[in-house]
Amino acid sequence: QVQLVESGGGLVQPGGSLRLACVASGSGVSLYAVNWYRQAPGKQRELVARMSSGGSTTYGDFVQGRFTISRDNRKNTVYLQMNNLKPEDTALYSCNVDYRRNGGVLVNDWGRGTQVTVSS
Repeated sequence: QVQLVESGGGLVQPGGSLRLACVASGSGVSLYAVNWYRQAPGKQRELVARMSSGGSTTYGDFVQGRFTISRDNRKNTVYLQMNNLKPEDTALYSCNVDYRRNGGVLVNDWGRGTQVTVSS
């Protein structure tokens, strides 16, 4: 069974940085498109960043150059570097990925998320 586990969240002051990671565990896993989403209390889930299997990236308008998505295919890990964090970035951040296991069907799955709180 493939598990997606996020880490790296926490409490940070405004202007600070965090680096989130999402690891896809399990043998024979190959990642394709990878995404980070976030959801704040009382708000809809929104796309933070996306990276295609070819490496092209898309960011939510609110990112404004502050975040960078990256991936390490050898480690089956997706990263989100977040700089200049603002209180409005406070949310549960979840990874969402497309993967194949041992060359099988393409599967889309979610991690449980990691909480990011930006507050002084």
